[in-house]
Amino acid sequence: MSCTLFIAGDSTAAIKGAAEKPMTGWGEHLQAYFGPSLRIDNRAVNGRSTKSFLAERRLEAIEKEFQAGDYLFIQFGHNDGKQEDPLRYADPEREFRANLERFIESARRKGGTPVLLTSVSRRRFLADGSPDPDAVGAYPEAIRQVAAGTATPLLDIFAASQQLYRALGIEGTRHLFMHLPEQAHPNYPEGISDDTHFSDVGARHIARLVAQAVHQCATLQELRQHLIRTTEGYLPGKVAMPE
Repeated sequence: MSCTLFIAGDSTAAIKGAAEKPMTGWGEHLQAYFGPSLRIDNRAVNGRSTKSFLAERRLEAIEKEFQAGDYLFIQFGHNDGKQEDPLRYADPEREFRANLERFIESARRKGGTPVLLTSVSRRRFLADGSPDPDAVGAYPEAIRQVAAGTATPLLDIFAASQQLYRALGIEGTRHLFMHLPEQAHPNYPEGISDDTHFSDVGARHIARLVAQAVHQCATLQELRQHLIRTTEGYLPGKVAMPE
């Protein structure tokens, strides 16, 4: 039986336009891990938090097309933490959690399955060379707690991405993100040094982590049936260059 997987999220997952390339969202590569029985509908948008995504009625737009049996992947946190912007900031202890619960309730009310994803980690390292556990502040832990409190399937992409960064190291992770010198690409003539947004290679790595997490999630047995068989060969913690 065919179904749709909607992604609600921010720029780390969103589809990038030609003027933004080679910046790439991980959601752009997720379809490669699923067969034709599941369609990815990526509704993630650059710069959005749970608060602004809801305020712009983007969840309502998803609801209009969401069918029983569909999935809603929910990943936010990067922009919810922008305290200087009242249109986006959502306190991780109260408003952020309440917003996540609105996404969860929406999917369930429509007969579908909500799935929470912890925020993918920024490329931030401590003095000892280990990934900074506070790279997205209190938001990953808030997501874990909401998942536990609402019995919602959880894909811990923050932990998985930090494991990847630890394996590759400080210099080995540079190519996963938008680091370009001057004149290296016409879209970024002055160069760019960005440890939040992914290169195409980085987005492929994160999409693989998401597929791995689905494969390992016991509460997503039906979704796992849509994964292509090659995903089974991708072991947790195994670092391999994407095809």
